[in-house]
Amino acid sequence: MDSNELKFLLKLLGCRDYRSSLAKTFDSIKNKNKICQDLGTRGLVDYSREIASVKILPPGRALLKMDTTQLPIAPNDLKVLEALGKVSAKIAPSKISVKSVKSAERDTILETLRDRGLIEAEIQIKRQKAEVWLTPRGQEFLRDDYNPKGLATISLDLLSNYLKFLRKSLSADTLSGTPPKPETISTQKPQPTLSLPTGELNDDLILQAIRDLDRELNTNNYLPIFHLREKLPNLSREQFDQAIYRLQRQDRIELSSLQEGMNYTPEQIEAAIHQDFGGPLFFIIVN
Repeated sequence: MDSNELKFLLKLLGCRDYRSSLAKTFDSIKNKNKICQDLGTRGLVDYSREIASVKILPPGRALLKMDTTQLPIAPNDLKVLEALGKVSAKIAPSKISVKSVKSAERDTILETLRDRGLIEAEIQIKRQKAEVWLTPRGQEFLRDDYNPKGLATISLDLLSNYLKFLRKSLSADTLSGTPPKPETISTQKPQPTLSLPTGELNDDLILQAIRDLDRELNTNNYLPIFHLREKLPNLSREQFDQAIYRLQRQDRIELSSLQEGMNYTPEQIEAAIHQDFGGPLFFIIVN
């Protein structure tokens, strides 16, 4: 971690709830947008996002060639997809002209089409009123894992933010009776499985398993499905997929497709829920 990235995180520690406007707080840091994105990629911060450009994918074009009256797609979603089908290059959302669709609804539709794997969407930091916040993983990193080395010029104000953060964390651990985190050689422990009989794995238990895994793995409500499959070995692939679809129909979870697979193994990608149209459903978001 370079000194500017560290300063970025320490400035966040001085903000209420470790959250701030990106425009106001970080003006003194060069390349603040790039630093924000780099820290976000590592899971240490998150920030307000918007779709910068979109492009229809082959599954989207294939859907347009079918009898759309028989497909589960909303009329306005179809109109936006048809508009994208008329261009071959990437296009900004503002350039999509559908008279019956307002801009706010258009952005929601684009997110839906992206999650279904029908379009490709380039995401950027929100241009207006963007906010950035420290994630639970970022707090854990600064509290337990960060080990500074070398020389850097850090203001006493930023150092004060760090010390207050550490003291607050120590006080919380003391009040809760949580022992200090021990140093360990092992970097990962196997996840326990739910070994109940299949008939006892009802939807509520599965939803709780999703929440537990998200908390244990610090996936920030964006849990890759392969983790849940590993936790529920008693369910066949079909039983698992149907249970996930039930939770989705009940609006208890949302599913998102994988846009970039370079960070996952072929086995992990294969564990996703595959669709006839669109990319594999790879992430679970609890509503």
